[in-house]
Amino acid sequence: MPTAVKEITLHDALHKHFGYEAFKGEQEAIIYNLIKKKDTFVIMPTGGGKSMCYQLPALMANGTAIIVSPLIALMKNQVDAIRGFNTDDSIAHFLNSSLTKADTERVKEDTIAGKTKLLYVAPESLTKESNIKFLEEINISFFAIDEAHCISEWGHDFRPEYRKLRPIIDRLGSAPVIALTATATEKVQQDIQKNLGMMKAKVFKDSFNRANLYYDVRPKINVHKEIIKFIKQNSGKSGIIYCLSRKKVEEVAETLNVNGIKALPYHAGLDSATRSSHQDKFLMEDVDVIVATIAFGMGIDKPDIRFVIHHDVPKSLEGYYQETGRAGRDGLEGKCVTFYSYKDIEKLEKFFKGKPVAEQEIGKQLLAETVTFAESSVCRRKTLLHYFGEEYKKENCENCDNCLHPKEEFEGKDDVALMLKVIKEVNEKFAAQHIVNVLIGHDDQHVSNYHHNELEIFGEGDDYEGKHWMAAIRQATIHGLLQKDIENYGLLSLTDAGKKFLKKPTSIMLTKDHDYRDIEGDDGGGEMKGGTASLDEELYSMLRDLRKKVAKQKNLPPFIIFQDPSLEEMSSQYPINMDELKTIVGVGTGKAMKYGKPFIELISKYVEENEIDRPSDLVVKSLVNKSSLKVYIIQNVDRKRSLDDIADTKKLTLAQLVTEIESIVNSGTKLDLNYYINDIVDEERQEEIFDYYREAETDSIEDCLAELGEEYYSKEDIQLVRIKFYSELGN
Repeated sequence: MPTAVKEITLHDALHKHFGYEAFKGEQEAIIYNLIKKKDTFVIMPTGGGKSMCYQLPALMANGTAIIVSPLIALMKNQVDAIRGFNTDDSIAHFLNSSLTKADTERVKEDTIAGKTKLLYVAPESLTKESNIKFLEEINISFFAIDEAHCISEWGHDFRPEYRKLRPIIDRLGSAPVIALTATATEKVQQDIQKNLGMMKAKVFKDSFNRANLYYDVRPKINVHKEIIKFIKQNSGKSGIIYCLSRKKVEEVAETLNVNGIKALPYHAGLDSATRSSHQDKFLMEDVDVIVATIAFGMGIDKPDIRFVIHHDVPKSLEGYYQETGRAGRDGLEGKCVTFYSYKDIEKLEKFFKGKPVAEQEIGKQLLAETVTFAESSVCRRKTLLHYFGEEYKKENCENCDNCLHPKEEFEGKDDVALMLKVIKEVNEKFAAQHIVNVLIGHDDQHVSNYHHNELEIFGEGDDYEGKHWMAAIRQATIHGLLQKDIENYGLLSLTDAGKKFLKKPTSIMLTKDHDYRDIEGDDGGGEMKGGTASLDEELYSMLRDLRKKVAKQKNLPPFIIFQDPSLEEMSSQYPINMDELKTIVGVGTGKAMKYGKPFIELISKYVEENEIDRPSDLVVKSLVNKSSLKVYIIQNVDRKRSLDDIADTKKLTLAQLVTEIESIVNSGTKLDLNYYINDIVDEERQEEIFDYYREAETDSIEDCLAELGEEYYSKEDIQLVRIKFYSELGN
């Protein structure tokens, strides 16, 4: 076809059906290739206009195009979009399990009558014999395999049903195939082409660079507070928050709502009507934020999503790229923030246990790439594009955290050599924490059981904290010097490259400032965490003096009133009313009401006199009855149920349960544990512990044990009686 004729035909059709004046990128060449009935493979980033590549030729061609799509929500969205450009709704239909029998019959009638130009089909529906027989009756213009990465085991949304498509396509005739995806490494690309039998297809590969997206990876510290702060700084803008579990999706969505942010959850545990309703409310801007599992987003045609937040680290860079790609599809600002903790990686690794070896290897490699991306100090854009086989030539993209706020690097040759030496000395039979303990000279029971405290190398790395060595282990793994056996408790061993390095160490740059411990202080549970880098020392000193004064008036030890972490957070967050005080770590409703008034009065006066600009993210309201575990514990302690039974029911150790109880009591809730404690600790010893804490300067169990004698008391005894002490005198 001559060029001039091609341009007039396609451009007229584009304007007629969609009202656009020009094609984007390689859309025109892709459509022309498909119109010539040639197999076509399209790799184009989210927002690049993939849908147009099959929608326009479907409207132009004789017959019906079969669009294979992986999600019901995606199909509905696409069909609604096509119908929006046409007066006849029968122009596009979907065929999936959400339809009634009557709806299905209508779809088939419209298609057989030649009214339907695009028929969206789920891969599961396409494999049904009744549907195959129906499709044998119609004229098929071509097959479009959308989200084609689902066909590959190396893809981030692998769907086994996709691998059954080629035999069905062959059975239905010789129509051409167009496969489309937003993410495909060379390996995934080859896998897609091989499984779809289209090795000779013409490949159109657009640049993966989304210059308008800002990439940012942050340590997972106080993650709910940080997310709320971020959203309020971007008030009125649409965004998606991705979580790995349904439970976390519900929790985050509820937390946002109680903090004045309009949000809805989206996950496979909701019925289809609810999912559809939540998606529509997001598209219609009735809510600002969708909190979702990775099921949400494929094909969602909302161009003005301004941010995508990953509450949990993604399973692969393909998944990360596709999910972040939903931001800024209109070419304007898009912020992509990921909260990263290495504990998330370890959780994901556990999912591989018991799976086939091949699947484990794939999963491990994909996760390793994610860790590399998260912990690297190199330009995020450069790393991401390199993963997809594209070279980014600039050294500084000026639109990612690593380029705008470079991390400090240091020569790690000696550290890595020492760490590898320890792993070899313990015969490559121990996990990371054990190696760190040997390095820093932490003589725990596990270390001494294996006599590793007697090694000459024991404690040689005590110049640094454990987190330094944990980061060194992770980064040495990234550099290919170590490997982890996830099937066998995460044991570390040297690779061939690691053995070579140990014999002859060479320069290796490590990155500072990688404290990726999982400290979700606002998520409830666990020990008290407090303190910030912006501690107001003057206010802190005043609060300590006030605490001492109140304690003297009430004849109580100061730590019973408020513990140090609570005062530290007050000195950085400046709570000036009861609601705000209740959000401070270790301060529940009980403590706030009993002791809070003079503290908020002092803080209010201090803020006013010193013209303090209080943090905008101060009040992060907790969910009512947020922790079902805590409610369960309170109810069952009130019923005087054995702590051993409560622990068994909730699959906790007794020590874990006692720590939870301590957290509840420390926050101001009164619990009567006498029924349990009286059976464990006799009355005389209880009185001795009470007498000690009445005079003590701190609530340290170790100090109490040293004073009263280890031969008469155990840590467990003291912890239980200390809980009773807090409850009876403090609450």
